[in-house]
Amino acid sequence: MTSLPAVSAARFRDGMASLAAGISIVTTNGPAGHAGFTASGICSVTDQPPTLLVCMNRGVSSYPEFIGNGHLAVNVLAAGQHDLSNRFADKDLSRTERFASTHWQPMANGCLRLTDSLVSFGCRVSLTQDVGTHCVFYCVVEEIIRNEAPRDALVWFARRYHSTTIG
Repeated sequence: MTSLPAVSAARFRDGMASLAAGISIVTTNGPAGHAGFTASGICSVTDQPPTLLVCMNRGVSSYPEFIGNGHLAVNVLAAGQHDLSNRFADKDLSRTERFASTHWQPMANGCLRLTDSLVSFGCRVSLTQDVGTHCVFYCVVEEIIRNEAPRDALVWFARRYHSTTIG
């Protein structure tokens, strides 16, 4: 069998632009401090026990807090929350600026949940694994708070924001 040439990072990113992904704000709080970041690399792993996978670039300034605390909250964003997504992705903003002017409440694990997200998952990190530039967090879901009002979700596709359509 002949080996194929390696896929470049740029070509991989171009290919991934064709994969729609939900957008979430992931937060942590605990002895290592509180922090948050925007994520599109989140998916379910299993429902026995309920487990999510969260991917985080290890170069993000809040990486030490997420490793140190061992708990996090995944807040799935609704359509129209792209400004919030941009705020948590902005490397030039302080943590105070990121969390300002938005309504937050602590979950049972102490991590902050966005009160107007579609759903928030309170999680305990059960395993981490480094892969390339990222850390993969395997997170056991310990609490779920859903907003029951039907709303469209915020998604990232073709390098820009879109919203889903309900109905």
